[in-house]
Amino acid sequence: MKIWLDGNLVDESEAKISVFDHGLLYGDGVFEGIRFYNGRVFRLEEHIRRLFDSSRAIILNLPWTPEEVCKFTCETVAANGLTDGYIRLVITRGAGELGLNPYLCPRPSMFIIASTIKLYPDEHYKNGLSIITCATRRPAPGALMPQVKSLNYLNNIMAKVEAIQANALEAVMLNEQGYVAECTGDNLFLMKNGTLLTPLISDGALDGITRGVIIELAAELGVPVVEKSLTRYDIFTADECFLTGTAAEVIPVVALDRRTIGSGKPGPFTARFLDAFHTLAMSTGTPIQ
Repeated sequence: MKIWLDGNLVDESEAKISVFDHGLLYGDGVFEGIRFYNGRVFRLEEHIRRLFDSSRAIILNLPWTPEEVCKFTCETVAANGLTDGYIRLVITRGAGELGLNPYLCPRPSMFIIASTIKLYPDEHYKNGLSIITCATRRPAPGALMPQVKSLNYLNNIMAKVEAIQANALEAVMLNEQGYVAECTGDNLFLMKNGTLLTPLISDGALDGITRGVIIELAAELGVPVVEKSLTRYDIFTADECFLTGTAAEVIPVVALDRRTIGSGKPGPFTARFLDAFHTLAMSTGTPIQ
């Protein structure tokens, strides 16, 4: 496997960063997960725009332009001879001193991995997920801005640990007010009486790229969308529920905390969104040169 690291494509065994890198020491950095299908990178420009927004939010000045990062990303995929898969693009603050001071890191470091990913077994796309509500809450926006895809993912990891310990693959995370924010790595959608519902960004949800695609597709499919504060009650009483994310794509949920959602099977609206998403993903995107 070839890894793009600070301007060079190197073998996986040679892709190394300093132990003094602040991304490693303090989780000081940002990342993006991006999918590519049928020789095209899906929503590449949107992902890179969000990457630069995250960097700007944490005052991490980048020496590359968005156009250059798009080019590096496609080069990495091409170097690995892949047509379908997953990209992990990571930017760290770079090597510095042991103290917290980020201004002692003279230059950020970036690496790009192009590989394959399988987040959930195929059976769950057919039969749906049974998920839980975890005790770990999403941080308040004043503590850690949810729109920043930072390398500090311990909050999500501890929530994922709760899910795994409860024999679930995913967990709903609430904010401090008790409203639904998102899951550990996915956005959440509900169908209720023909309307698509999803949590407000201000309630702690990441403004997901796939989330945005589903909202676009809803308009094309004639399905009204309402972004609002949601509670567990809304999930319990929904007609359908599904999750979205770059890695997960669109996956149905059939139970929360052992309470059956809707019929207990993936619903027709979920199937429509999944089909529409796959059609769009397989036919659009930035060509891999």
